[in-house]
Amino acid sequence: MPKKRSGGGLSPMQQAAKFLGVSVLAGAVMAGIALPAAGALGLAAKGSVQSFDEIPANLKSPQLSQRTTILDNRGDQIASVYSRDRTVVDLTNISPYMQKAIVAIEDSRFYQHGAIDLKGVLRAVNKNAQSGGVAQGASTLTQQLVKNYFIEQAGDDPTKVAQATQQTLGRKVRELKYAIQIEDKLGKKKILENYLNITFFGEQAYGVEAASQRYFSKPAKDLDLQEAALLAGIVQSPSRYDPVNDEAEATKRRNVVLQRMAEVGDISPAEAAKAKQQPLGLHVSQPKNGCITAVKGAGFFCKYVENAFLTDPVFGKTREDRAQVWNRGGLTIRTTLDPQAQDSVQTSLKDHVNQSDSVAAAATLVQPGTGKILAMGQSKPYGYGNDETEYNFSVNRDMGGSNYGFPTGSTFKPFVAAAAIEGGKPPTQKYSAPYQMPYPSPVQTCGGKPWVNVDRDKVENESRSEVGPFQMKEAMAKSVNTYFVQMISDIGLCPVMKMADGLHVVQGNGDKLPEKPAIALGSIGLSPLTMASAYATFASRGTYCTPVAIEAITQTVGNEEKSLPVPKSTCSRAMSQKTADTVNTLLRGVVDSGTGQKAGLTDRESAGKTGTTDERKNAWFVGYTPNMAGAVWVGSAKQDVQMERISIGGVYHDQVYGADVPGPIWKDAVTGALEGKPVETFHLIDIPDDNGDENDNDRGHGRDNGDNGGNFIGGLIGGPTNGGANGGPRPAPTASLPGNFIQGQSNGNGNGGPRR
Repeated sequence: MPKKRSGGGLSPMQQAAKFLGVSVLAGAVMAGIALPAAGALGLAAKGSVQSFDEIPANLKSPQLSQRTTILDNRGDQIASVYSRDRTVVDLTNISPYMQKAIVAIEDSRFYQHGAIDLKGVLRAVNKNAQSGGVAQGASTLTQQLVKNYFIEQAGDDPTKVAQATQQTLGRKVRELKYAIQIEDKLGKKKILENYLNITFFGEQAYGVEAASQRYFSKPAKDLDLQEAALLAGIVQSPSRYDPVNDEAEATKRRNVVLQRMAEVGDISPAEAAKAKQQPLGLHVSQPKNGCITAVKGAGFFCKYVENAFLTDPVFGKTREDRAQVWNRGGLTIRTTLDPQAQDSVQTSLKDHVNQSDSVAAAATLVQPGTGKILAMGQSKPYGYGNDETEYNFSVNRDMGGSNYGFPTGSTFKPFVAAAAIEGGKPPTQKYSAPYQMPYPSPVQTCGGKPWVNVDRDKVENESRSEVGPFQMKEAMAKSVNTYFVQMISDIGLCPVMKMADGLHVVQGNGDKLPEKPAIALGSIGLSPLTMASAYATFASRGTYCTPVAIEAITQTVGNEEKSLPVPKSTCSRAMSQKTADTVNTLLRGVVDSGTGQKAGLTDRESAGKTGTTDERKNAWFVGYTPNMAGAVWVGSAKQDVQMERISIGGVYHDQVYGADVPGPIWKDAVTGALEGKPVETFHLIDIPDDNGDENDNDRGHGRDNGDNGGNFIGGLIGGPTNGGANGGPRPAPTASLPGNFIQGQSNGNGNGGPRR
């Protein structure tokens, strides 16, 4: 008697011997290839044996691609993303009806034969010979599993997929040898389990668990007889037997499966007849894939997590390596997102800016001292329809953001102040700060070659009554442009550049800031995440932490879970505690009695700065408490809307300032995000008030001048350009807009009229 194996069939050696004995008959028929002539058969046989011997001995089972689940910091699901919607389950979690149905219709002799069904081969040879074509195949479930392995390994590469499915004798011979090995290694139950987990059931569902959820909204272990028969019937042709799009054809195919189950004795004829009368009973669940399905408006944060994974070397040496891990899925990613903060951000954005408005708003909250991103939202949702966008306005271009970021206006001034204080300037430093003045020239740079005002450009304050001298405290509260330009002239550009480097302040496209005095007034495009992280340094008393979105990752490999290393925030000292405490004192004054009063919190200490840019194309508020920092930007992504005589969120604005729209968004978002959280206090210092009498009663109106620092494009290339307040004349810019100017740059000049 031949040696039998568990589950039936011949041993691998006997299978191989018989395969070689019938040579190409088995390979040809099981590939579905008709052989019309004996001569062709003989030639193919010789080649088949040679190919068989040369095939590598081992086939490595691929790790099946599965869905990845992204969680918030409480462990609740944000979104599910996948290259292939699949959830791998044990055979014990698959309905016995499903197991019997797939065997009955795909390989009824599965438990009687080994890797190759020789009776099926001869039957198919005879059938195909009679028909003169491909009337019947004889692939076993094991062979189909091997073919699916090849397809899975090919991933989404169309060339590799074509190679894995091409109807050639060589591929079938290779498939047969591996099938023999798998039969010997795995046994019948594991082969069936693997097959049911890997095969495609249509409607984006890979594996029986995903298919059961897709068509019936239930787990595979709960499938009844007629449901199992329907799914088993789909496998042969998922498009032809798709029950969602062709119920009649799917019903016919289901009934064929039921009949076959009765014929092989899995069910009685009466059971089959009764099941055939039942409706399909579909309860279809729509595919929920990708960041577009994220809850609480966290689609942009979800996409940020994906980009963080794909760009960080901790997850693989190359982007291709990282993409393979991401597409393979099976990841559970616990993120830093605080659902309370995220909900508060989205509620505030919705309350203040309508999705259909001509401008958009973006807000990001981070945790000082850790770099954790707590919330990230926009007024225009993540999507591809009207008033939706796939651009994340809160981040830099390499993470899915705008091309350049957005000019920040006066929210840049605290960086200048920090550089001056760190260099020894007292907070009582006084400058004449006239209403209007030429940009000082020359101004020292890091490179040694001074910046020179070759075009004799001027800078001015918002109001003609805004005239110094001012000390730093009042100049910050009123956002006096000429004061901070004089400060840069005094200390030079290099200390500001070094401070910006320490705060990781780079342009939205990743480039370093240009050494131009106009940067003091926010002429350069930055992202809200960059600004929030930089301001968080003040809150943490001088320690900058790189932003992070991922706290932990586990990956399912087979039946085991393993932890993956994740990137950690890198914290470094950007300034002394004394400098940070001084800036905190200055910026608390902005919300207490300066331009940011509308943003000030009532239940805890807060600090921040407003900003508005040229022609009111951008408005900002960046602020913080000791335990939360955030940035809010409002403007047009394409920089083509002047926020004058405009309705935003149903509220009419004659002119938009940083305090008018961004400030209240920030206030409401942070208030809700911190509700129930500890109340902490700043370490403040005493800054004496200026008791001088020079123009003390006649110094402006507490307005934020925004960015009066030179045309953005022109200033970036050759220094700021001239222009008058209150709509005064300006020369044409010295450079045209770039072709890829989709989101981002404002003119940045700020000489187009008063703004806050």
